[in-house]
Amino acid sequence: MATEQVEVLVVGAGQAGVAMSEHLGKAGIPHLVLERGRIAERWRSERWDSLVANGPAWHDRFPGMEFADTDQDAFPHKEEVADYFVDYAVKIGSPIRCGVEVTSVRKNDGKPGFLAETSGGAIAANFIVAATGPFQRPIVPAVVPPQPGLTQMHSIAYRNPGQLAEGAVLVVGAGSSGAQIADELLRAGRKVYLSVGPHDRPPRRYRGRDFVWWLGVLGKWDAAAPAEGREHVTIAVSGANGGDTVDFRRFAARGMVLVGRTEKFADGKLSFAADLARNIEQGDANYLSVLDEADAYVVRNGLDLPEEPSARLIGPAPDCMSNPILSLDLAQAGITTIIWATGFAVDYSWLKIDGFDAKGKPKHQRGVSVEPGVYFLGLPWLSRRGSSFIWGVWHDARFIADQIAIQRSYRAYTAAP
Repeated sequence: MATEQVEVLVVGAGQAGVAMSEHLGKAGIPHLVLERGRIAERWRSERWDSLVANGPAWHDRFPGMEFADTDQDAFPHKEEVADYFVDYAVKIGSPIRCGVEVTSVRKNDGKPGFLAETSGGAIAANFIVAATGPFQRPIVPAVVPPQPGLTQMHSIAYRNPGQLAEGAVLVVGAGSSGAQIADELLRAGRKVYLSVGPHDRPPRRYRGRDFVWWLGVLGKWDAAAPAEGREHVTIAVSGANGGDTVDFRRFAARGMVLVGRTEKFADGKLSFAADLARNIEQGDANYLSVLDEADAYVVRNGLDLPEEPSARLIGPAPDCMSNPILSLDLAQAGITTIIWATGFAVDYSWLKIDGFDAKGKPKHQRGVSVEPGVYFLGLPWLSRRGSSFIWGVWHDARFIADQIAIQRSYRAYTAAP
């Protein structure tokens, strides 16, 4: 079978792959996008049933198209988000080929370009864009070994409360996923324990504006690099139930049991760090700091936005903060399920290049790999804070398309005789 030839091979047809295709198409650069499932597959099949976008429809989109049937201040359901990318791909005429898995990509020996082995045959390409995003391999800490009567799952496998066995649930991780899943289980009448580590928790809305607007006008989306030690700070934000501010004190007031960071397991008991109060207080401080910056911005620019003094009221410390649980017998607590909302790791095992550090993370500058001809898209902090968000990945894709165009012009140069 003859090897198919393409100029640019884009691997992945989620938000990153679709954005990349748009900018390559605008630049007149021939390309092919391969997707092992469907367009935006992870939105459909690797998230819980009730998931909505963490940002409102007016913000979490590409510049070229709005959500057709969604109120612009509402939070689109995950199926609406997936449909949006399908419709966008049709709109731009993207050459996406679904149901094709890329198993390996290797640099050609002694000549430019790469050879990709796929489930649909070999493909030769001059440039490779890895647009598979940051949510590739679920991380489940090896803390609790298999136990009779205890089901453990990563948040990627959670769908709804009815899926779980009767009994209490421990959710480990208090970022957006963990906070939303724990809240949903509590609303469904389940006994819920939530392990809360260090986190930021911005206000969902303040003075009549969503927090995505505040981060925009305050210049925080464009932060070019994270502060030292802040690369992987968990952010607790939610668009669920119309968009509520995540407040762990309120969770506790409603009956949720909060514990500190999960540490170790022995003799049927799970131990937690004595850091719950500190984690919650630091999250509160982050919350209040955003309000301070917002207030200063209003004064500085003379904006007529209503004051909101009630937003600064921090509830009392619940008993679980004042008298933290440091050890919990899972059987005695009636816990039958642990949900690990502990994030993801990248997995580029298919990309056989010398372009990764010792932990398997890409070595790149704004998505341009140290391996010439390879580019990465959709990763957190690729170029700025907003890089892993829908609108942010669109702007990063434009930059990468420009870099590919520049490299094509160099390769096309022929010296005068």
